[in-house]
Amino acid sequence: MREQGPAQGPDFGTLLRGARRTAVRLETRDRHRTAAEPEPALPLLRETVARGVLVRRVRIVAEPVTAQIRREHHRMPERITAGEQVRWLPRSRARAVALPGEDFWLIDSRLVLFHWCAAEDPWAGHRFTGDGTAVRRCTAAFEAAWALATPHAEYRV
Repeated sequence: MREQGPAQGPDFGTLLRGARRTAVRLETRDRHRTAAEPEPALPLLRETVARGVLVRRVRIVAEPVTAQIRREHHRMPERITAGEQVRWLPRSRARAVALPGEDFWLIDSRLVLFHWCAAEDPWAGHRFTGDGTAVRRCTAAFEAAWALATPHAEYRV
């Protein structure tokens, strides 16, 4: 699959509804999620998990955590109850991982949805790609981060 710009790719709901096996999320920024950035609502997350899709997230964070990260951590049990598996990785431990320059969703190890930010860190857009090299690098980065990260229930903010 060739790289697609925002106008050419599916909307996020369609992308997640098309997942068959896995949907993984790697987040690396301490400021996050404006209203425009895709984040599955709980009903969509429940629907995805009910179809048998394994949904996992690694959140890489600076320590001490920001107020925004503290709020995200506090709200994460809603997502966990809906079926998402969540782990937290201190940025100091993430140095061992070859991370991409952008946050991403990886669907079925075949399609990557990259997110990028502007200088002040608001969400600036996204791009889709099915490029094999990008998919392999994102898979490796996610799995390495997952192996180092702490499960949500054990991570204290």
